[in-house]
Amino acid sequence: MSNYSAGLGKPGSGKRRLKDLLNQPDNRVCADCGASDPKWASTNIGVFICLKCCGVHRSLGTHISKVLSVTLDEWSEEEVDSMIEIGGNASANSIYEAFVPDTCSKPGPDVSHDQRMRFIRAKYELQEFLKPSLRIKSGKRSTKSSAFLTSSLSRKIMDSFKSNSSSQKMEGMVEFIGLLKVTVKKGTNLAIRDLMSSDPYVVLNLGKQKLQTTVVNSNLNPVWNQELMLSVPESYGPVKLQVYDYDTFSADDIMGEADIDIQPLITSAMAFGDPEMFGDMQIGKWLKSHDNPLIDDSIINIVDGKVKQEVQIKLQNVECGELELEMEWLPLDQ
Repeated sequence: MSNYSAGLGKPGSGKRRLKDLLNQPDNRVCADCGASDPKWASTNIGVFICLKCCGVHRSLGTHISKVLSVTLDEWSEEEVDSMIEIGGNASANSIYEAFVPDTCSKPGPDVSHDQRMRFIRAKYELQEFLKPSLRIKSGKRSTKSSAFLTSSLSRKIMDSFKSNSSSQKMEGMVEFIGLLKVTVKKGTNLAIRDLMSSDPYVVLNLGKQKLQTTVVNSNLNPVWNQELMLSVPESYGPVKLQVYDYDTFSADDIMGEADIDIQPLITSAMAFGDPEMFGDMQIGKWLKSHDNPLIDDSIINIVDGKVKQEVQIKLQNVECGELELEMEWLPLDQ
């Protein structure tokens, strides 16, 4: 569960909590086509969608997708709680779009109705992009079996959050759900902050934790390959990454920053459970968008029984610079 869903779970009006969830960055665009300002939602799937995709969802039937207007319909507390616990579009898409093949492109806001229909049916009704353990075994899908699978899938996703939450351990007044190992690999074309070069180092912040790499002297293309370990609390946000130029006699100069969204990694890992039970496979992705620093989509894989994610980012608020990272999720029971 992210810091967003944890915060939204506090007592308050359903409409207010739903609006707060909708205002999260990943929920400001349609989960299926990326259209801005979605005003509809599938309450059993847990995604916000636009009017055009809403029409397709309705055509699938309520046994596949139960659609409500965010502004016009009355929501039960149970429906609001379900949306909040799933976490919104990023969490749901990390499951429902875990295995989108290269031959299938996600539709944009202006695609034809037929293209939109084919993708949404494949995603939710046929469930072609799910991890194998959640897919229907039988080739025949009746309305009854589809309803049962959709309900079972929603329960599995919800149960993955709840079972992991129940195994959390206490440290002081903070509950931790696992460990995040970040390998800071290298930087490319970093900004000059001294006369001809820089002495860069990387700082990671998560909650009250602050870790940093060693300083690499006079190098705009530094190689660190250094592992940093962060404890992830129940209420977590993005990892705040900053790059600095080390100065001996003055304050260190900023060389760029970025927010690293760890929710897709944690959501995918929790949905699968023990990764050692699976072979090497892709289980999710963090999608590149104008709202994040990704250079390309960041793929989440099981590799040798471990959940890992390769991340390439363009540093923000600086003239140039890129970083390459690897993240690995370690649940507390490991």
